[in-house]
Amino acid sequence: MKLGILGSLVWDEIHGRDPAAPVVEEWGGIAYALGGLDAALAPGWEIVPLIKVGSDLRERAAELFRSLAHLVPGGRAVEVPVPNNRVTLRYQSAERRCERMSGGVPGWTWAELGPMVRDLDGLYLNFISGFELELGTAQALRQAYRGPIYADLHSLLFGMPQDGVRHLRPLADPGAWLACFDVVQMNEDEMAMFGPDPLSVAALALAVGVKLLVVTLAGRGAVYVAAPGFDGFGQAATGRAGGAAIRTARIPAPSVDAVDPTGCGDVFGAVLAARLVAGDPVEAAVAEANRLAARNAALRGAGRLGSLLRGALVPAGGAA
Repeated sequence: MKLGILGSLVWDEIHGRDPAAPVVEEWGGIAYALGGLDAALAPGWEIVPLIKVGSDLRERAAELFRSLAHLVPGGRAVEVPVPNNRVTLRYQSAERRCERMSGGVPGWTWAELGPMVRDLDGLYLNFISGFELELGTAQALRQAYRGPIYADLHSLLFGMPQDGVRHLRPLADPGAWLACFDVVQMNEDEMAMFGPDPLSVAALALAVGVKLLVVTLAGRGAVYVAAPGFDGFGQAATGRAGGAAIRTARIPAPSVDAVDPTGCGDVFGAVLAARLVAGDPVEAAVAEANRLAARNAALRGAGRLGSLLRGALVPAGGAA
């Protein structure tokens, strides 16, 4: 069984995560999701990377992929002849930060992506740069690919002016974007870009075909809204999930002394996607995603994250 992962590798420069610590440079972006998938995939599943990397960081990327236990044989990033995406993160509080992005890794066209998704059993898509797919490509993906698609919208909702500082802004056609995905993840600030009323946002998502909407709440856990009859892909496929009512609940996160919140949403989404395609019911899958995202918050960095999320001893300095 193959789960594709589509997103961007980003080299992070992190300021103020620990006010007493120097500036840290490390892999970010989809590297956290790779670690989450590597820890949470069920036996028999493999990670298929649909990830482009700039030629300046190809060797570092190859080292990262070699650390993954679930990587499909021969799996690697697609090298492109441009500088890799880099992000400067400046933390304003434990949960809020300012991002400035540079780099030129292009998104995927349908001509590139179409042949690569044909034999996948599921697809996890994380908008790390926000430019991974244009709407037309996402619509072509939805039309041609019938497997489950999980999307963490994240940077899709961030504009990028000439100075590179990211800022939230509404999508031009939110319903069309939502209709491309089976499961949609966003945080509270991102949800506000769809409208001031969370209930109306959830109603829009379910009306266009989203089976599960998940809103992350940082240390408070996550809220889900599930379409009638949906309780994980294993349940939906066999029709065993009963009931005609929309279901919603908040699943609390474990309490943890957070060292580094960077990447928690990425770990959460990757774990949730892995457990849903494995057939876990929604609440169990969200609880496991909360658990490993909380564990990520107690670490620093994304290197060797998969083994650490599986419970390995954490060396001094964390996962970097």
